[in-house]
Order: sequence, then structure tokens, then C-alpha cells
Amino acid sequence: MTTTTASIGSATMQADGTLELMLRAEGPGGMVGDALVRYPPTHPEYQTVLAHLGGLKPGESKPVPPFP
Repeated sequence: MTTTTASIGSATMQADGTLELMLRAEGPGGMVGDALVRYPPTHPEYQTVLAHLGGLKPGESKPVPPFP
């Protein structure tokens, strides 16, 4: 049985354009892992992450879809 997750966390764009992703992973036996990942506009993967999110504007937040 395959389970798909609609969201793995939330993303917010800060006033300076920095992307903040609050992510959660859950595993068997109740394992849980949380991470806060920040991507400033100068980060090499910034545009890739922003495109994955479908774009964001400063102050906007949205769910993060699973990465392929």
C-alpha cells in the first residue's frame, strides 16, 4: 500500500526574500523528525526550491509538497 502526503511542512518567504521551510518527516514506530531550512536568495538551490513551491511573495506562506 502506498501513502501519499499532501504536504511535508510549510514555507514562508521573509521580507528579504529568504525562504524558510519548516519540514516534518514521520516514520515507523512513531519516529518524527523536524527541520527548519533557510534558503537566502543567494543560495544555489533557491530558484529550484521557489519553483517547487510554485512561487511565493514576501510575507506569504504555503504548504510544501513532497520533493520527488
